[in-house]
Amino acid sequence: MATTSKKSSGSKGGGKGLAAEVKPSADLAAIVGSDPIPRSEVTKRVWDYVKKHGLQDQTNKRMINADDKLGKIFGGKKQVSMFEMTALVNKHLTS
Repeated sequence: MATTSKKSSGSKGGGKGLAAEVKPSADLAAIVGSDPIPRSEVTKRVWDYVKKHGLQDQTNKRMINADDKLGKIFGGKKQVSMFEMTALVNKHLTS
């Protein structure tokens, strides 16, 4: 009995999840660029920005300190956890 399955969901296929291209808001574009990019790349670029500008809290590495650009993404909060940061960044993405 032959079994057929739809397993191959490569990164170019359905465009779902982290591989799906998203459009950053104007505020987020100041950090990650304005071109549509995969969600995974948005996360990478935000982390690159945080590291480049030394915004990871030195005492508690799970906390991110906001500068002027990140403050707009964080809804005016001065500091957020890395997990909260992901949720806040997602609010600035459209499909």
